[in-house]
Amino acid sequence: MIRAREVRIIDEDKSQVGILTIEEARDLAQERGLDLVEVAPQANPPVCRVMDYGKFLYEEHKKAQEAKKHQKNIQVKEIKFRPKISIHDYTFKIKHVQRFLRDGHKVKITIMLRGREKAKPELARAIMDRVFGDVQDLGQQDGTMRSQPWAVSAFLSPLKSGVKDAKTKDTQRSPKKVQDNGKEEGNP
Repeated sequence: MIRAREVRIIDEDKSQVGILTIEEARDLAQERGLDLVEVAPQANPPVCRVMDYGKFLYEEHKKAQEAKKHQKNIQVKEIKFRPKISIHDYTFKIKHVQRFLRDGHKVKITIMLRGREKAKPELARAIMDRVFGDVQDLGQQDGTMRSQPWAVSAFLSPLKSGVKDAKTKDTQRSPKKVQDNGKEEGNP
């Protein structure tokens, strides 16, 4: 004769009911209008819980959504340079790189080479070193430089302390100063 398999039962209030056969446990769950869910099959005897499984799945889904809402979404922004870039264009693009790093995004720096520039990749490396020097207080090189026949590229990732300092500076407002005539001046 095959003996009925026994399981340890935990109530919907998370209190132990005891050890019952599977049939008794199913009857108990049906009687309460709930489901019988096996939570620890490797235990001796296996542990089953009487619960509303649909409600459990719904609550787990909501917890996962809440955790996902608080995650920080990091994007990779790309800025392209050329070896013969003018000073104004260079400063304009560096300001974009700095803003991206302050916002906590990774930045891909690409130096595009054309024609005879392909024979002199050291020009691209010089521009890359200049970029790294100009943003060293906000970001650092992430990985190694990648050379291709038409381009040299590298990634910059934001510094941990740089991101926090930049965010707090943007959110803080300067205190208002009161003039002698009683009017306030400062940030509106």
